[in-house]
Amino acid sequence: MKPTHIEHIGIAVRNLEESISFYENVLGLKCYAVEEVKDQKVKTAFFMVGQTKIELLESTEPEGPIGKFIEKKGEGLHHIAFAMEDVGEALKEAESNDVRLIDKMPRKGAEGLSIGFLHPKSTNGVLMEFCGK
Repeated sequence: MKPTHIEHIGIAVRNLEESISFYENVLGLKCYAVEEVKDQKVKTAFFMVGQTKIELLESTEPEGPIGKFIEKKGEGLHHIAFAMEDVGEALKEAESNDVRLIDKMPRKGAEGLSIGFLHPKSTNGVLMEFCGK
């Protein structure tokens, strides 16, 4: 298992529209996609910075994962996502190395990617995501 690149960096925000405005007007980036991922109770917006994406995440329900995160920790860095050739195999390999998983099997994420999360208690406090086609 070896990541091919950093796929994206996820940032939790309270207000997606205000955050999009900041990234576009202050940083000069262009939002190229906004998408709701209903089963994750989140609305996302994407920007490209070189080869890496920035994913803004707004909770669509207070009890969703992003809503709970913001309530507990406030807005800010939520996760780092690594592109993997095979998400399912990467999750199995991580688990075989005693890494605690949030997802034992890949699931559908934004932009049609297969995703799986590693628990931050096993990754030095950083929520990590594996993603791929």
